[in-house]
Amino acid sequence: MLPDKIIYEGKAKSIIKAKDPLTVIQHFKDDVTAFNKEKYEVIEGKGIINNFISAFIMEKLEKAGIGTHFIKTLNEREQLVKKLEIIPLEIVVRNTAAGSFCKRFNVKEGEKLTSPIIEFFYKDDNLADPMVNENHVLYFGWLSHEEMEEVKTTTSKINTILIDLFLNAGIDLVDLKLEFGRLTSDRAKIILADEISPDNCRLWDNSTHKKLDKDVFRLSLGNLKEAYLEVAERLSVKLV
Repeated sequence: MLPDKIIYEGKAKSIIKAKDPLTVIQHFKDDVTAFNKEKYEVIEGKGIINNFISAFIMEKLEKAGIGTHFIKTLNEREQLVKKLEIIPLEIVVRNTAAGSFCKRFNVKEGEKLTSPIIEFFYKDDNLADPMVNENHVLYFGWLSHEEMEEVKTTTSKINTILIDLFLNAGIDLVDLKLEFGRLTSDRAKIILADEISPDNCRLWDNSTHKKLDKDVFRLSLGNLKEAYLEVAERLSVKLV
């Protein structure tokens, strides 16, 4: 990976120039962070596991009619994806109370929500990714009203598909974080970006409630790589 080819360096991934100007290469790193980079470690092989899990899930979503940036897996760490103008929002959908939701609303962890709750956060590490509402989204022009409804509808569909996918593997999808972007070739078209992996989903064993996601690292609960490998194995994801 040549430095002059890197377009964007993120916490867990790098975006690299591709030959086709309408595509980029998404490179999965072994870096793992928590608490806005206050906790950091390199866990060998973590990026490989996430690459294959995310590719597997993106392909499932595409087959279900969800537009994503995923094109194909290139190697154990990289995917070819469509080039997007990323919308500066993290869309979190919650099925069970956990994490910051419990702190904000004084709710007991593990409490099942009567229906999924969708939240918007502005992507800015310097501001600690503040929660925003739909008026903020409209005011700053991140999405139009119609686009916001489209994103919420797509988010709900993704959540429903993934609840079933993980449940069949004996895993509860507690919550997940999504990102969307506008196609470089057609800015009117908004599709799913980033990744879907244990890095941005909360995943609990549906019998024991054992955590199988980044909370293992965040809360120092054990071996993160083993947890991610267990998710891959349960989903029958081949790491080759």
